[in-house]
Amino acid sequence: MKPILVLIGRPNVGKSTLFNRLTRSRDAIVADIPGLTRDRHYGHGRLGGKPHLVVDTGGFEPAVKDGILLEMAKQTLQAADESDVILFIVDGRQGLTSQDKIIAEQLRKIGRKIFLVVNKTEGMATSVVTAEFHALGLGEPCAISAVHGDNINDLMELVLLNFPEKQTGEKEDQHPKIAIVGRPNVGKSTLVNMLLGEERVIAFNEPGTTRDSIYINFERHDRHYTLIDTAGLRRRGKVLEVIEKFSVVRTLQAIEDANVVILVLDARNEISDQDAHIAGFIIETGCALVLVVNKWDGLDDYQRATIKREIFRKLAFLLSFTKLHYISALRGSGMERLLPSVDAAYAAAMIKLSTPRLTRVLLDAVEKQAPPRVGMSHPKLRYAHQGGSNPPLIIIHGNALNHVPETYRRYLENTFRIIFQLEGTPLKVEFKTSHNPYANKKPAPLSEAEARRAHRRRMYGRKKYGS
Repeated sequence: MKPILVLIGRPNVGKSTLFNRLTRSRDAIVADIPGLTRDRHYGHGRLGGKPHLVVDTGGFEPAVKDGILLEMAKQTLQAADESDVILFIVDGRQGLTSQDKIIAEQLRKIGRKIFLVVNKTEGMATSVVTAEFHALGLGEPCAISAVHGDNINDLMELVLLNFPEKQTGEKEDQHPKIAIVGRPNVGKSTLVNMLLGEERVIAFNEPGTTRDSIYINFERHDRHYTLIDTAGLRRRGKVLEVIEKFSVVRTLQAIEDANVVILVLDARNEISDQDAHIAGFIIETGCALVLVVNKWDGLDDYQRATIKREIFRKLAFLLSFTKLHYISALRGSGMERLLPSVDAAYAAAMIKLSTPRLTRVLLDAVEKQAPPRVGMSHPKLRYAHQGGSNPPLIIIHGNALNHVPETYRRYLENTFRIIFQLEGTPLKVEFKTSHNPYANKKPAPLSEAEARRAHRRRMYGRKKYGS
């Protein structure tokens, strides 16, 4: 089991910058704005020579009594409870504050090993900048600079000193990555918490609560999954703040990183064009898809019928291959078939298809309905093989395939989808025309002997049949 290192401190002391430094990534959004990080964010530590996990947390303000800051404080305390080591981050340029003292008192009660880390000390004398922090009674302060990387390696060697070395032979488990995607305030974080069975991410009745893409590993019925909670996607014209633009980019990256996307719709608001745009982007990336209509509880029959008509009108291009679920993430109703649909979509996206079987299905389809003739060209489809997964890619070889119409491509896609039961995943069919080695080639010039023979044949023909 890898040790867990949790970064805790008041807002804007550099926790996310240190997280990116320790994980050698840019997974945490960093800006000079207090309270940017809200949910706890996990990453694999890559410094110190020993395997470990690093957890970034939101700015800790233990004195708050309500609002989103209280939810952030709960997340920080949950992270501290599951930690092996706490890195308490303070700001060397601002010095010791009353809030630092309150946080130190709270962390002592948890009973974990605490390392006091004084950040932002670049260009300052270590003995001077750390002197006042001895008053916290947490041992020798470690002066670092997360931005410049000063003394980070020394800190990690000290933190990981008593933990085991990396074990050889460890294999990465291949399991589905599931991104929860939708417009703001449709219930994505509530759905994540319901699937996990705990308050893992902040679910708050305020659009834009989630700002970063949060990766969460969990296990259900002996199967491993990674859930990705994402920020809501609004129309481009409504995305004005710089932080929200970063959040949108992270959400789009999470979609591309996922194997399966759960697109969440809000039953209490009309199905918008933005929902269709998000679905279109998911299909373009090739991710498997499960469609979820949330907040289904409390609607009367007329409202439900209206929403269903809207879905069939605006999202008809999805319903030919995706599963549709009507749920209430808050109450847990309709959730029992959601993960089985995710499993089926993942299996379809990662399926392996043999060339002989694909070719047999192709020839049967051509026998039932041959491709239409275009001018002098008559397309001939000879064989098919698989060219990739997630989404499945089927490559068809033959002659004059440049003239196969789009309607016939869709006919073949539907045939393959039905025969191989490819439910929940897009399917791509590509045509490759065989190369004609004689195309655009001029005949070689005749030799002198060949030219004489050709002349004699012409003269003989003229004498025999006339000129």
